[in-house]
Amino acid sequence: MKRLLRVILAMVSLALRFTVAVIRSGWQTLWMILFPPRGLTPGFVEYTGEPIGRGGATLLACLVSLTPGATAVEVDPDKGWIRLHLLDLDAREHALREIRECFEPLIRVISRGGVEP
Repeated sequence: MKRLLRVILAMVSLALRFTVAVIRSGWQTLWMILFPPRGLTPGFVEYTGEPIGRGGATLLACLVSLTPGATAVEVDPDKGWIRLHLLDLDAREHALREIRECFEPLIRVISRGGVEP
């Protein structure tokens, strides 16, 4: 029962965090479109995290792609590796930290069925 509760709480928390990330990223992307900053440099970056399985990696890639300003281009679930295209490479550290701290731990709990690592 505790494992099920952990999974449900992780799902709810992930949904809330994702909603906030989509709204915040949407506004940032809209601002960049309306008022393009000088030196905006889009490009690719690799995200490496702990392996979270095929389902977890797919979910993480989908969440990242649905967030404005970032797109998952290639995924290797066995190595925990995702190639991302970012609208602004200057914000890469923030984007990678947000994925690592906000999304990945919750997806790990969900994909492992509530079992702590």
